[in-house]
Amino acid sequence: MYSMGIIKEGAIILPALFAALAGFADWRTRRIPNWLTVPGLALGIAVNSSLRGWAGAKDSLLGAGLGLALLLPFVLVRSLGAGDWKLVGALGAFLGPGHLLTVLFATILIAGAMALILVIWKGRFVRTVRNLGHMLSAFFTFHLPGPELSLDSSESLKIPFGVAVAIAVILYTGGQAWGIA
Repeated sequence: MYSMGIIKEGAIILPALFAALAGFADWRTRRIPNWLTVPGLALGIAVNSSLRGWAGAKDSLLGAGLGLALLLPFVLVRSLGAGDWKLVGALGAFLGPGHLLTVLFATILIAGAMALILVIWKGRFVRTVRNLGHMLSAFFTFHLPGPELSLDSSESLKIPFGVAVAIAVILYTGGQAWGIA
């Protein structure tokens, strides 16, 4: 009985360690490699399946699918990298759909704060507001924004989304471990 408690506590820490490694990779290289995300997905499914049986496998697959489905549109319009997309899918396998939504909400807030700091620091606030207007216009007219508003543009400011994800996961799993969240 005691050893199962240790295993469950270790399983709580795994998503934070995985996210921290991905966040570090994204910070250093601006890429999250497949050698990390693909085994992360498999590990998340394996851990949840071994701890909770079919219910754990189902939650892992639903979490992975939800993460991939929610972020796919952003990848398709080139506003989010494929590594970030796969990272969130793998984290969905670790966390399940309910916890993943909480983490994604926190990630959006953290990424928004990071982006705002970067825009102000670089003196590009007015240009950013104008670009947001172009993006909203494109969204409501069912058109893609121009290539100057995608990750492909050399002039676009980019934040490492994997770092925001890592911060959110670490805060969330820390809160879970200490009974706060």
